[in-house]
Amino acid sequence: MSSHPDLKEVLQRIQPYIHRTPVLTSKLLNEISGAELFFKCENFQKMGAFKMRGAASAILLLSEEKRQKGVVTHSSGNFAQAVSLAARNIGVPAYIVMPSSAPQVKKDAVKGYGGKITQCAPNLAAREKAAKKIIEETGATFVHPSNDLEVIYGQGTAALELLQDYPDLDYVVTPVGGGGLIAGSALAVSLISEKCKTLGVEPFEADDAYRSLQSGNIETNESANTIADGLRTQLGDKNFPIIKEHVSEIIRVEEEEIIAALRLIWERMKIIAEPSSAVALAGVLREKEKFRGKKVGIIISGGNVDLQNLPF
Repeated sequence: MSSHPDLKEVLQRIQPYIHRTPVLTSKLLNEISGAELFFKCENFQKMGAFKMRGAASAILLLSEEKRQKGVVTHSSGNFAQAVSLAARNIGVPAYIVMPSSAPQVKKDAVKGYGGKITQCAPNLAAREKAAKKIIEETGATFVHPSNDLEVIYGQGTAALELLQDYPDLDYVVTPVGGGGLIAGSALAVSLISEKCKTLGVEPFEADDAYRSLQSGNIETNESANTIADGLRTQLGDKNFPIIKEHVSEIIRVEEEEIIAALRLIWERMKIIAEPSSAVALAGVLREKEKFRGKKVGIIISGGNVDLQNLPF
């Protein structure tokens, strides 16, 4: 890994395939938090989440020969949609392994974007086995949702845009699931700002990243009984070293704090965010003293909500 990827170059490469998403502010949320909050709204990204960036970044680097054979990933949600849409727009076949337990709304979205779905049992071993079989049969290239450097660099372009718009932020705060978003964001912050720190937030119910930073090894979750369904994954060997080097802290939040933050975003900002996105705001509200009077960038990671399954 080059320790200093040129994220501006990555952004330039993926620009035709993504939206430059808006940054929203809310006087009311500033009052409630005691900080100045700047929400980078990746819920307005193509396919509804930041993952479009990483998918486009990885697929655009494939040779012509590899493009013809296609790409494969395993994901229960947003990355499945991101790879399907990015691949379609770049002209590459996409094979998506999805657990049978994935919400129908997500399966329908993947199909709508032209992804070819293979269903498997809802565990990592089954996912990996199914993906391996597709690779053997088609010669497709595997793209990991969060543990692939080109994907990580792509995800970092959201924080890059945020800092281009607001260079004097004190913190950038992101949710932590598989670690791709926070690793990419931390790289962007370290390359652009001397004073800005990158913080992650994750649920107590899936606090593997918090424990990984404590122990120095990648920890796993025995169970991940959280409403933040996008954060039930764990860190990988590509993103963990970046996180160890560049992330200053991970805050943990309770389920009711996530739901309260989600309500605030829906009711006060009038935008639809998914529970995993609300986790970042929940962390800022939990640790008010730390953020008081500071300028805080919050990445709203996505807006793909299962409307049949809302917590309020």
